[in-house]
Amino acid sequence: MKLFRFGEVSKEKPGILLDGKHYDASAFGEDFGELFFESNGLQRLQTWLATHRDKLTLIPEGSRFGTCFQRPSKIICVGLNYTHHAFETNMPMPKEPIFFFKSTTALTGPNDGLIIPRNSKKTDYEIELAVVVGKKALYVEEKDAMDYVAGFCLHNDYSEREFQLERNGQWTKGKGCDSFAPMGPYLVTKDEVKDFNNLKMWLKVNGELRQDNNTDDMIFEVPFLISYISQFMTLLPGDVISTGTPSGVGHGFKPPVYLKAGDVIELGIEGLGEQRQVAR
Repeated sequence: MKLFRFGEVSKEKPGILLDGKHYDASAFGEDFGELFFESNGLQRLQTWLATHRDKLTLIPEGSRFGTCFQRPSKIICVGLNYTHHAFETNMPMPKEPIFFFKSTTALTGPNDGLIIPRNSKKTDYEIELAVVVGKKALYVEEKDAMDYVAGFCLHNDYSEREFQLERNGQWTKGKGCDSFAPMGPYLVTKDEVKDFNNLKMWLKVNGELRQDNNTDDMIFEVPFLISYISQFMTLLPGDVISTGTPSGVGHGFKPPVYLKAGDVIELGIEGLGEQRQVAR
C-alpha cells in the first residue's frame, strides 16, 4: 500500500493511492500514527479496503500533501552512512553508525516551502531513505529487524552547516530547524519495496542534478541500523530512522554551494514518490 495524508496543516486526513489515483480514507476512522501502527493498523486497513474500496472518493484536486504519518515520538538520523559522502566530506568511514535526533517540529509536507533559518548562511539539502517503525522494538537482532518495519518514505534532511559544524555541540543544532524534515508524499509498505538496498535516488536544485545515487552505497544497511539503534533505546511504532545521504550535497562542492531564497529543490526515490520545495 501507498499511504498519504492530505489537507490543511494540522488538519490532515488519511488517504491511500490505488491504481495511480488518490483516495480519501477518512471513513476508515483512524489516522496514520503510533496507535494505528501498534494495533496492527496496516493489516486492518487492508482488510477494510477489501469491502470498502468501491465506496472511496477521490481527494479534491490540488490538495496539499502533509507528512505521510502523524508526528512520531522521535526522528533518528544516521550520519556519514554512504561511502562516497564520507569521501566528499573528508571524514573517516565510521566504524559504528553515527546517529542524532531531528526535532519533530521540523516535520513538514513534501511540497511545503523550505524556511531558511534566521541568520543562516549555509543551508544544505540531503536526500535520504527513511524507515518507519511498525512495532515496539528493543534489543532487536539483525535477522529479525525487518519484522519491525512498517514501510519506507522519502526524506529531505535539510541541514544548516554552520549551526551543525561551527557552533559547538552536537549536529542537532543544524538539523532541527522548522521545515527541515519534509517527509513523503507516501508511506510505502515494505511489501511494495522489493529491494531497499537497490533504490535509485536523485536531487536537483534549480533543475541541476546534484545527487544521483543508489541506496546500494550505504555503509550500514537498514536491518543493521534497526538492530543497532534498538540496543540504545526503545523504538516506538511510527518512529522514523533516516538512513543517511549519498554524495552530492552542497557542502561537498569546492567551494561549497548552499541554498538561497528562491531556489527550487526537487528530489525522488524509486518507488517512493517525489518532493518539491521552494526556499524562502
